[in-house]
Parts: sequence; structure tokens; C-alpha cells
Amino acid sequence: MAQPASSVLLLIPAYNEERRIEPVLRDYARHFRQQYSGRFQLVVVLNGCTDNTLDVVHRVARDFPEVRALEFPEPIGKGGALIEGLKLAPTADLIGYVDADGATPPTAFQQLIELCDHADCVIGSRWLAGAVLHQSQSSRRQIASRVFHAIVQALFWMNIRDTQCGAKVIRRAAVEKIHPALRIADMAFDINLLYALKREGFKVLEVPTEWTDKIGSKVKLGRTSLAMLLSIIRLPRFRPVQRARKYLSILAK
Repeated sequence: MAQPASSVLLLIPAYNEERRIEPVLRDYARHFRQQYSGRFQLVVVLNGCTDNTLDVVHRVARDFPEVRALEFPEPIGKGGALIEGLKLAPTADLIGYVDADGATPPTAFQQLIELCDHADCVIGSRWLAGAVLHQSQSSRRQIASRVFHAIVQALFWMNIRDTQCGAKVIRRAAVEKIHPALRIADMAFDINLLYALKREGFKVLEVPTEWTDKIGSKVKLGRTSLAMLLSIIRLPRFRPVQRARKYLSILAK
């Protein structure tokens, strides 16, 4: 007898996405209603939105009850939104997330789900052979991405080619185990998540994905990259550095 399909919770962190999130929500809800036999939930985690993103989500939810919103009126960052969303892990077998811009299509996300029999976490990669990039990043963004990856690899040795691709699926048990270790609220959240999974011995499978670079990214290369590097120093691997900084600050007073 075939095993029933796993229940899925998809999180989409959103900050002022009223102009582009509606087709993304409808595409995902329609696809999983038609193509997936398991229970599917889609939760948009609104992070300090000041536009009409919430109204857009409610409009879609009238047609697709599997879609709902989790609103935080004050800004908590993309990572903060995912940390809060992951608290819903007990409601599903598999918990995943994608970006609000629709860079990852529903078919590509479902492919990650189907590989979860082989790992505790499956992540999409734009940098592995076989990845389908419909619109590549600019040369400047590609260079910045590769430099950042080299720094992350040198610091953590996770052997993951694309830590920042916004398409990941994780088993509930793994989420519940590592959730207390998730503390980075900005764009470096993915590194925090992957490092916590590796540190606890969970298997992470990186696979080529389908992806489109979307116009209108809110990421500012220089500022965001610096903020991410400063954030990862807060991870447990750097506790001696943190203690030294604290000690020096005390001496300086």
C-alpha cells in the first residue's frame, strides 16, 4: 500500500510585496491543489509591511483557503519572519520556504519535496550543474555572491555551493531540534539554519533548481553583504570572538 503524501507547510516572508506577490500565491496554491495529493498550507509571514500586502493575501485566501497570513506589524527582518513562521512546524511533516518574488516556480519547489525521503533538508542551488536559470544575475551580483560563498566556506566548511538560494524544505523533526539555535534575523538566516542543521548531524542535500532572477530586488549588495558577515559572527562557532569583544569593551569603559 502506498504511503500517503507528506503534509507541507510553505512559508513566504514578505515585506511590502503588494505589487508582485498575488500571482505567486495563486500559482503555488493552484499547482499544489492540482498536482499534490498531500495537505498543503501556505503562510505569508508579513514583516513590518506598510503597503497593502495583507489585503492581497486576504484576497487570494478567499479563493484558496490553504493560503493565510501571519502578520508582524513591526519590522523583524526576513530571518525573523522565518524564525516566527518555523514555530508552526508541528502542523506539517515538511516545512519549506521560498522568496515572495516567485524566483522559484512551484514545480521546482515540489521537486525539493519529493527528494525529502533522502535527507533531512533539501535545498535548491543555482550553482550546481543542471540548474536552469531563466534570467541570470548581473555580473556584479554574481561576483558578490561568489565572494560571499568563498568567505562562508572558509569560515564554516559546510561544502554547500549556494547557501542563499531561497528554496529549502526541512523535515519537522529537524526544524524542532534546531529552532532554539536560530537567532539571525537578517539575510544571513540561511547560513544560521544550515550551520545549525550540520552541527546537529542532519543530512543536507543540495540539488540543482530552476530559478529566475527577478527585477525589483530589495537587496543592496554592499550594505547587505556587510550586514550578513557581521551577523554570522554571532553564531556559536564564533563564541570565543564574541567573548573577546565583550571583554575588550569592558576594559575600554
